[in-house]
Amino acid sequence: MALEVDIEKRLGSFHLRAAFSCGREFMGILGASGCGKSMTLKCIAGIEKPDRGRIVLDGRVLFDSEKRINLPPQQRRVGYLFQDYALFPGMTVRQNIQCGLHREKDKQKREKRSDDMLELLRLREVASLQPEALSGGQAQRAALGRILVNEPDLLMLDEPFSALDSFLRLKLQTELKALLTGYDRGILMVTHDRDEAFRMCERLGVMEQGQMQTVKGTKELFSDPETRAAAVLTGCKNIAEAQKTGEHEVAVPEWGIRLTTGKPVRDGLKAIGIRAHDFHPDTKENCFPVRILRETEEPFEWISEFRYEHQAAGSPAVWRRYPREFRTSEPPKQLGVAPADVLLLYE
Repeated sequence: MALEVDIEKRLGSFHLRAAFSCGREFMGILGASGCGKSMTLKCIAGIEKPDRGRIVLDGRVLFDSEKRINLPPQQRRVGYLFQDYALFPGMTVRQNIQCGLHREKDKQKREKRSDDMLELLRLREVASLQPEALSGGQAQRAALGRILVNEPDLLMLDEPFSALDSFLRLKLQTELKALLTGYDRGILMVTHDRDEAFRMCERLGVMEQGQMQTVKGTKELFSDPETRAAAVLTGCKNIAEAQKTGEHEVAVPEWGIRLTTGKPVRDGLKAIGIRAHDFHPDTKENCFPVRILRETEEPFEWISEFRYEHQAAGSPAVWRRYPREFRTSEPPKQLGVAPADVLLLYE
C-alpha cells in the first residue's frame, strides 16, 4: 500500500499545503486545532476538493488537478472514521455494520461478513442494540466495523479519542492498536495529542498553519524535533533563541549561558529546546546556578519554575519536572543538562 499526497487548498486566508507519503504503517499527523489536519483527510477521502495537486493510492489516481481527475468518495476505497463515529441512529450495531456492505447483493455473504466483523470486534453481544445504548468503546468499534467490513485500501482516523475522558481514552487507544495490529494496509490518523501520537503511530508528520513540516519516525521526532513547532507539539516546555558558537556549542542570550551540544550544530540554528524532565542537579555538563521561583505539586511529580543566575529580566521562567521521590529538603542551587538533551531547532 502506498499513498502519495501533494495538494494545496485555500479557504479565505488559510492555505493548506500538504505533501507526504504513507505506506503499510500507522502514520499520524500531529498538529494544533485548526492547522489543516482534518481538511487533509477530507481531501484524501473526496469530501473536499483541493485547488491543485495530486493524490495517488496504490497506483490509482484519486485526484489530479492537471488531468481533471476527481474520483467520488464511494470509488476511492478509503475508510474514514469521524470524530463522533457517525453511527446511524435507529439502526442496530449489526445494521450499521451491514451499511458498509451496500455493494454486496448476496444476502448470505452480507450476513457472513457482518457476523465475522461482529466476532472480530467483540460486538456480538450488543449486535441488536442501537448506538445510544453503547459504551464509548463499543460505539467506536461499531463505527470501525462498518468501515473495515468494506475492506478499504486506506483507513483514516480523525481525532478518534478527542471526546473521551483520560482513562477511557487510554483504554480505547490500547484496544484499537491491538485490533489493528494485523491490519495490512495503511492507517492515517490525525491528532493534537502528543501522548496519543507517541503510543499509536510508527511515523509522524507535524503540521503547522496548513504546512506539513517534519516527517519522521515517531521516536526519532520526539528525540530530535528540529523545528520549534515540532518541539512544542511534542511537549517541550523550554525553548529559547540561540546562536551557533562552535561545532558543539551554542549561546543562549535569554538565559545568559552557553551550552555544549551532543549533535554537531549546523548553520542556520534558530533556537534550542530542553524538555522539563531533562534538568538534573547531579548532571555535571551544562551545569549553572539557578534560583527556584516556585514549585507546584502534582500527583506523581513536582513542577519547578526557575531562573538562571544571569537570565534576562522579564524573560519566562524555565520549567523543570521531576519525580516525587527525587524531592529534597533544600531546593537545588544548580541544575545541569546532558549535551544529548539539548534540542537544536532550525525553524
